[in-house]
Amino acid sequence: MFEGFKVLFVEDDPPVRASLSQTLELEGLEVQACASAEEALPHIQAGAQLIVVTDVRLPGMDGLGLLDHVMATDPEIPVVLVTAHGDVAMAVRAMRTGAYDFIEKPFAPERFLDAVRRALDKRVLRVAVDELRGQLQRRSGMEAVLLGNSAAMQQVRRQVLNLADTSADVMILGETGTGKELVARCLHDESRRRDRNFVAINCGGLPEALFESELFGHEPGAFTSSSKRRIGKIEHANGGTLLLDEIETMPMLLQIKLLRVLQERRVERLGSNEELPINVRVIAATKADLRALSEQQLFRGDLYYRLNVATLSLPPLRERREDIPLLFQHFVGLACARYERSAPELSPQRLRELMAHDWPGNVREVRNAADRFVLDIGGIEGTSAPAPEPQATLAQQMDQVEKALIEQALQRCQGKVPAAMELLGTAKKTLYDKLHRHGIDLERFRSN
Repeated sequence: MFEGFKVLFVEDDPPVRASLSQTLELEGLEVQACASAEEALPHIQAGAQLIVVTDVRLPGMDGLGLLDHVMATDPEIPVVLVTAHGDVAMAVRAMRTGAYDFIEKPFAPERFLDAVRRALDKRVLRVAVDELRGQLQRRSGMEAVLLGNSAAMQQVRRQVLNLADTSADVMILGETGTGKELVARCLHDESRRRDRNFVAINCGGLPEALFESELFGHEPGAFTSSSKRRIGKIEHANGGTLLLDEIETMPMLLQIKLLRVLQERRVERLGSNEELPINVRVIAATKADLRALSEQQLFRGDLYYRLNVATLSLPPLRERREDIPLLFQHFVGLACARYERSAPELSPQRLRELMAHDWPGNVREVRNAADRFVLDIGGIEGTSAPAPEPQATLAQQMDQVEKALIEQALQRCQGKVPAAMELLGTAKKTLYDKLHRHGIDLERFRSN
């Protein structure tokens, strides 16, 4: 769970230093024991993967001086102070200036280990969040739009690139909130049509009486209130891309007319006898099973088969949970900019809630949760299951984050281990151990 992180333990009493160091090591923690604050100083660097546990009363620089040095170097490094009974008031004041916790002597080993674990939890989480932010800043192009390091999202991005520059119409399948319109925009932006219009129309958001005019346009006098010519959405998208979202809600009569447009690539405005040639790529998006609807005669089967040339299926967020921290951090950053607020501290408890939730609203629900987090107006709405046990769940979370970061680095380096080692700042043996532990196949990245 805390692999790669260590406890910098500062204690001038040799027997106490040896005993408590052994206690930590028996718990599987890496310990760097120091007899003085001065001995500990070289280990304290910005971004260091460690926590500091120090006695307050030390020869030379005392524990409070060491605390000041840590806060000046990296205020996100947790510092736990070990105090005598008479130092409690002083330790409380130190916590107000940045110390993470204090332990009063004499203490039980369980109290000591609990404070160390909580401090390590905080540091592991902070390092992971910083790395996620760095990933977001380094992303460009489609990776900055279709976020996610999971295998499922990598497959979606490959499919988008494969289909983007073809003329094939595309059907995008996915639950509400999975990002169907974002994928459609990526298909447009990555194609040769990118300089022409991308036109999106929500088939479920228009009254049936206006639908035909919106889609096909009309001439003056076509109906009572039509005093001017109107260019329809299909004609406006000529040379570009037309997205028909929630196409399962399109009225049946209009489905017949749309089918003719797709077959003939010609459109006729209402009130006109002239057919206009069009060169438009149609992308249909739906959360429904159109084949099942066609079998129930609730959707035209011939239109379904005409649209179903190429299909992109978007995974729900519950099937790619390793992408949740990255998505949440992305939306927190957007919310901070929008509401002009600084980012709150993401606690281990909040991260456990994020990872345990099923996200029925998918990415859209994550965005809303990030807004509430920044505005400090509550947690995740609709959470029904209790949060799992902290230690096991956080371990699983950080394993998922670590795996995602390694896969992202390998993807950027085309599976070249030396380049990935440099990017991750990881030794060769450590990286290979992690590849084995996470079941990561290098060949998958080398073939990209």
